[in-house]
Amino acid sequence: MDFGLILAGGAGRDVIFACALIGALGLGAQWLAWRLQAPAIVLMSLAGLTVGPVWSLIFQDPLLSPSETFGDVFRPIVSLAVAVILFEGGLVLKFENLRDAGAAVRRMVFVGGPLAWLLGTFAAHYAAGLDWASAVVFAGVMVVTGPTVIMPLMRQSKLSGRPAQFLKWEGIVNDPIGALFAVAAFEIIRVTSLGESMIGTAAFIITAAALGTLLGIAFGIGMARAFREGWTPEYLKAPLILASIILCYALAELIEKEIGLVAVTAYGMTLANSRLAGLTELQKFKEDIAVLLVAGVFVMLTADLTPETISRALNWNTVLFLICMLFIVRPLSVWMSTYGTLTRNEALLLGWIAPRGIVAVAVSGLFGSLLVDLSREGRFFFSGADQITPLAFAMVFVTVVLHGFTIGPLARALGLARKEKPGVLIVGANAWSQELAKVLQASGTEVIVADTSYRRLRPSREAGLDIFLGEVLSEDAELKLDHARFSSVVALSTNDSYNALVCSHFAPEVGRHMVYQLSLSEGEDIEDRGLSQRARGRTLIRRGRTYDGLIRDQYRGWSFSRTKLSEKYSLAQFRAERPQADIIAEFRPDGSLTMIGPNRDPRGGDGAILISFAPESEQVEPLAPEPAGFD
Repeated sequence: MDFGLILAGGAGRDVIFACALIGALGLGAQWLAWRLQAPAIVLMSLAGLTVGPVWSLIFQDPLLSPSETFGDVFRPIVSLAVAVILFEGGLVLKFENLRDAGAAVRRMVFVGGPLAWLLGTFAAHYAAGLDWASAVVFAGVMVVTGPTVIMPLMRQSKLSGRPAQFLKWEGIVNDPIGALFAVAAFEIIRVTSLGESMIGTAAFIITAAALGTLLGIAFGIGMARAFREGWTPEYLKAPLILASIILCYALAELIEKEIGLVAVTAYGMTLANSRLAGLTELQKFKEDIAVLLVAGVFVMLTADLTPETISRALNWNTVLFLICMLFIVRPLSVWMSTYGTLTRNEALLLGWIAPRGIVAVAVSGLFGSLLVDLSREGRFFFSGADQITPLAFAMVFVTVVLHGFTIGPLARALGLARKEKPGVLIVGANAWSQELAKVLQASGTEVIVADTSYRRLRPSREAGLDIFLGEVLSEDAELKLDHARFSSVVALSTNDSYNALVCSHFAPEVGRHMVYQLSLSEGEDIEDRGLSQRARGRTLIRRGRTYDGLIRDQYRGWSFSRTKLSEKYSLAQFRAERPQADIIAEFRPDGSLTMIGPNRDPRGGDGAILISFAPESEQVEPLAPEPAGFD
């Protein structure tokens, strides 16, 4: 391809180049977001804007123009991608989650959601200047808050307790709810445009939605039965899920336009609540395909914007709309729906924090384009239809940035941030790691023991330790594991490669200097080859101290102890009296915890407490448990 043609914008009509560019930009933006620990939704949007309207301003034609490149199939492509994204949202929503969420979240969903939809409609019409039809559709989508955006904000602010649970479960439950609001509103508008009566329209929409829901439930029950009875080989399960989503969507679309989104959401929810044993593997596939589709949708929607559309959206009406949504709609919907279930400070925080995420933008872009298509067909003219997508992106940018910078200071000012020092996540339940967890907890440190086996976690449960049953690398852990409770990760499973993977996964979040694992072998340690900083966690204890060696010594009678140093009993005296002891961790007098390893010797000093693992002949009377901080 002639590079001059690319710069002239000719590549926007090349389907192969466009597909390659969309994939590269979308996944590249997500990788960059991971490296920078920045919101992926913002970077993906910026990538699309760069090759779309920004490139158009510089070179007269956009480098990427999806609607022109894909022509009549552009809308179906976006619709199918949104369908899979909504299926993913349904697959996360289990009915038991509503019980876990608490009364405040249930009231926010069933009372606050419709209330926010109503208030948002008025804001979109009177403040943003959208026509009533566009305002109703857009406000329905804006009910959604994104869990993928909220979770990182909660970690950075160390928000925990009821406010954290509220934000997390509200985001999970609202994902499909807001999309269904938009589907209902659009269908009413579309059918009304055909000249049908309001009563007939309502009856038709309810009937179509019910049929779509039943179709999705039937697909979910059928797929769960097929997997449970072993009618499908393992290697076909994931592809079959994707094909069945498309088939379910297509059949529902034959019933009525856009009812397919209802059907696939019901499909995902049914499958999520089927208690299917192999659902974890399916969720992994779903995560992978959703990442790709989300990247594609974001780049296509932003690249398809024009400078004229963006310039019309960047006005005082948009500013007024954002002010109304942030300072009126969200606070009122939270306060009125959760009255009596939240404290004043909790209501203030939750009434402010509501970042919009992936589903909000994807569904807004889809229905905005559908309303534009209706206008072009000449049935109705929706004056604000082309403003829905830029308004959605404006809402995302403002809420992600503004709430990201303010959640921490506001939570601390209201007394809702965690005050105690975060603890330790121990991945891998076994005899040695559980004893380590006990002695750390006895020292006043919060400890979470994570494992995929309920049986291996049994001793930890019986010892009163906090546990997490599940895969810490999964998306499920992103939602259910409270990352605000730990600041360091110790991977102690029997699989060294898995330990390295865990450390690499958590290193960008807690810092590479705060992830640890045992030596790879009793001989040469991998740190000696200079690979630890790239491929694994920092070595715990000392080089050559492996899991097998520790378990062997534990069976020989070695055990853990806590020793408090003082002016009369120094670190040097401790080493002289216990030459074989492995020093694992040191609590400083200020309560901070340091995991000991090569080139990380304990500092000692008056008031320091050492956690050691030593033979019975070198043990002393253990210290009584002390409160966190050792004040």
